[in-house]
Amino acid sequence: MDYKVQQAYRIVGGKTLRGEITPQGAKNEALQVICATLLTSEEVIIHNVPNILDVLRLIELLEGLGTKVSKIDENSWSFRSMDIHLDYMQSNEYRQKAKALRGSMMIVGPLLARYGMAFPQKPGGDKIGRRRVDTHFYGLQKLGAKIIEDAESHLFALEAKKLEGTYILLDEASVTGTANIVMAATLAAGTTTLFNAACEPYIVQLCKMLNRMGARISGIGSNLLTIEGVEQLGGTSHTLMPDMIEVGSFIGLAAMTQSQLIIKNTDYQSLGIIPEIFSRLGIETYPQGNDIIVPALQHYEIESFRDGSIMSIADAPWPGFTPDLISIALVVATQAKGSVLIHQKMFESRLFFVDSLIDMGARIILCDPHRATVIGLDWQYRLRGIRMSSPDIRAGVALLIAALSAKGESIIENIEQIDRGYENFDTRLKALGADIERI
Repeated sequence: MDYKVQQAYRIVGGKTLRGEITPQGAKNEALQVICATLLTSEEVIIHNVPNILDVLRLIELLEGLGTKVSKIDENSWSFRSMDIHLDYMQSNEYRQKAKALRGSMMIVGPLLARYGMAFPQKPGGDKIGRRRVDTHFYGLQKLGAKIIEDAESHLFALEAKKLEGTYILLDEASVTGTANIVMAATLAAGTTTLFNAACEPYIVQLCKMLNRMGARISGIGSNLLTIEGVEQLGGTSHTLMPDMIEVGSFIGLAAMTQSQLIIKNTDYQSLGIIPEIFSRLGIETYPQGNDIIVPALQHYEIESFRDGSIMSIADAPWPGFTPDLISIALVVATQAKGSVLIHQKMFESRLFFVDSLIDMGARIILCDPHRATVIGLDWQYRLRGIRMSSPDIRAGVALLIAALSAKGESIIENIEQIDRGYENFDTRLKALGADIERI
């Protein structure tokens, strides 16, 4: 697929969908565990890797660094990082590629731990507000890294002859920050205690993989991790968990198209509060082993709090509701019966896509950059198709779901944003009966 050519989706909405759909491997986990392959010279095989733009960009960066990468099958890859060329991190090619991918920041911890030097770049990714990387640097500095800045170029390096374990209290439970610090600490001398660590399932998966490689990490699944440093790590094989953001997206898709869908292989126990949040919006789901059945709903009603006040849904660090599904919850609420306050606490630009939903006929009051009140239409009026643009991965899919439920034709531009996080999304939606075309 040529991503240099601007592409768009043409969607004819109002079609009822039906069938089974399987979530891809978790994007956020993939970015972490692929970076972790830099911690060893031995082969690491990763299965269930999603074929999406962000992951492919990260693999390209590792290849540039000298990692021997081979594709075993459609979703399995082999990585062997024997001879790493740190000077590649100072090249213009690396800088440009790394700036386009926020996950590139997690290359720094493994290389610093293994080689004593790394050259971080300001990462890119979604334009959803300020996403500082101070937590990464704070943790790595606590382990003994020094920041060396070039006054003329304003480029900088992290250097540490030997990382030393220590006590680290994070100021925020950053997922990528936690991953970076944990990876670096596995090869540090002594013991590292990491408090207020993120405890998302992605971090659990990363820690389990590192332990199979020879790391000594305890407290997995909690916000207090203890990492006993080891001399070296070995190879392993690892299978990514299903992407819980896709699972939530499919639940929203079923509700907004009034369709019955079966979501296969969801790893239901790892979904946390996600099914409960959709239940508060009136969407009941039924687990069947690791599958989820979402029934066709002609109407769904938002709950109120016990004192009668308006329901509010907010994002929070795990085990709270993931910010990556706030956009989906907001779209689902547009056709519910009742009202809800959507509170996006973590990113101040993530709700600006509601302008497109308002143009489609949704009743939304954007209170401020963090809060929006949605007054559900209860299907008295269908949203109408319009031309719009995907501002980021999650908002792009939310707008796509809105378009699939809308009356008439919609065009969604800038779908490279969607391709960054969702594998062959149009093809999989077509298999359910969606009228969608890549143009």
